[in-house]
Amino acid sequence: MAQQIFVNLSVKDLNKSKTFFEALGYSFNPQFTNDDAACMVISDTIYTMLLTEPFFKKFTKKDVVDAKKATEVMVCLSADSRTEVDEIVRKAVAAGGRIYKEPQDQGFMYAHSFEDLDGHQWEFAYMDPSYIQ
Repeated sequence: MAQQIFVNLSVKDLNKSKTFFEALGYSFNPQFTNDDAACMVISDTIYTMLLTEPFFKKFTKKDVVDAKKATEVMVCLSADSRTEVDEIVRKAVAAGGRIYKEPQDQGFMYAHSFEDLDGHQWEFAYMDPSYIQ
């Protein structure tokens, strides 16, 4: 399975953001789009999750930056298994990073997060292929 990337961005107005990106030619996966988030398809392996600011705040303990003044993203990369997720986090901690959030098991998806040396949040996630349509 090819590794995928999901770039999560906080947005002030989800509908305006969707309209803007649709004007650029992007589409959204309705399976992962609701009132709080929209999954923008960039390619078959690259996606941007547009998250309303209140929803975005649920994934971080830090303040959400104003993207007009500073830049910050939460990078999420796919893994081929739960074991791979745990292994990459173990390696990150061994290299000087720290666990950011305990593992999240949602049944169809398993994720674990760490901060790199600069405090950037990285998440690796395994999603059960039978869940994805």
